[in-house]
Amino acid sequence: MQTDELRDLIMKILDDMKALDVKVLDVRGKTTITDLMIIASGTSNRHVTSLAETVAFQAKEAGETLLGVEGLKEGEWVLVDLNGIVVHVMQTKVRDFYQLERLWDLDIPADSAQKAAPH
Repeated sequence: MQTDELRDLIMKILDDMKALDVKVLDVRGKTTITDLMIIASGTSNRHVTSLAETVAFQAKEAGETLLGVEGLKEGEWVLVDLNGIVVHVMQTKVRDFYQLERLWDLDIPADSAQKAAPH
């Protein structure tokens, strides 16, 4: 499945399950870990967990390799790593605190950021 097709599948799942404030960030050129990040909010621990589990399950059903899921037990911030796309599903208070959109809005190419990082 191409990145755009996977993005569309994830967006449909999140929309169908009433995820809030869904954003797609293209991070190509800013990091080498993934191409896109999708950030969405859930209304409760159960909603966050359900959103993430459904994304992981349906992506696997569509033939995608699931590299990992973190945070299911707590349900405040769940990360679903699908290699080309990393999905962050968070409760609003956690999302407001970490502000991932602002973090990844930096206009720094990935190779420059790696050179600037202390070794």
